[in-house]
Amino acid sequence: MRKKLWIILALAFIIPGLLFTASCAKKAVKDDAALAQQAEDEKAMAEKARQEELARQQAIEEERLKEAQEARDMFLNDDIYFEFDSSILTSEAQLLLKKKAEWLQNNPEAMSTIEGHCDDRGTNEYNLALGDRRATSAKTFLVDLGISASRLTTISYGEERPVDPGQNEEAWAKNRRCRFTTN
Repeated sequence: MRKKLWIILALAFIIPGLLFTASCAKKAVKDDAALAQQAEDEKAMAEKARQEELARQQAIEEERLKEAQEARDMFLNDDIYFEFDSSILTSEAQLLLKKKAEWLQNNPEAMSTIEGHCDDRGTNEYNLALGDRRATSAKTFLVDLGISASRLTTISYGEERPVDPGQNEEAWAKNRRCRFTTN
């Protein structure tokens, strides 16, 4: 009976032990080459992600610079126009001046000169005075929008610098303007 008890005890401990040992699979050991390849792959993926991020940031910066250049070009190239013998700002001119004021607010270091121009009808003296009133009208509107008067200067060229030398209403309308430059 004792022998049977020892056999039963032995079987009770040995069989589960064997089953436990057989059921536990060994972990696969990676060799150094596989580890090195995995490290290189991770490094390559990290470099690719970094390059993609740099490209994305560069695209954003290029878009920002393009928008800034377009805004500057609008400021410099879009003139405001006046009716015949008038220095009163039209609603179109006021909308354009609001855009110019926005550009000036976004570029606080910028200084601007507002050039008043006229068509060639009238005397030189009258046209110089009218050009001055036009430039002053534009300056006053910008100052009312919050632009510092010290950043804006005015000058009148009267009829001296026509954009269109023609002698018809279309040419004269092009010459009744204020042009903006940066200093």
